[in-house]
Amino acid sequence: MPLYEHVFLARQDLAQAQVDALAENATKILTDNGGKVVKTETWGLRSLAYRIAKNRKAHYVALDVDAPPAAIAELERQTNINEDVIRFLTIRVDEHENGPSAMMRRQERDRGDRGDRGDRGDRGGRGDRPERSFRREEEVE
Repeated sequence: MPLYEHVFLARQDLAQAQVDALAENATKILTDNGGKVVKTETWGLRSLAYRIAKNRKAHYVALDVDAPPAAIAELERQTNINEDVIRFLTIRVDEHENGPSAMMRRQERDRGDRGDRGDRGDRGGRGDRPERSFRREEEVE
């Protein structure tokens, strides 16, 4: 069966339990039509690049899917009807990514220790540049 990635954005005013219910509903639609969800990732509430239907933020959910095209068509039809879903995108992929997706790795990296600033010193200046002196031409001679 073909492999797909399905990402949908849910309205910002939904609770996390409602977003999880949307993901479960998508999983049920796919399994009822002969497919299976390999991995489900909730990326959380994130800001949008621009307003969509008066929403400035949205809950992002990604599904890695192994399903026939008919199951994907039914999933997209049901998702299009649902008023809680702002946008969705389904793409066909050659293979699923092993481990966490790039978005999940980014969240882990952002939560890391921010105290390590390298050799820039306490003020965060540019430690690799030599000091420059700004003298007028009269002082140089």
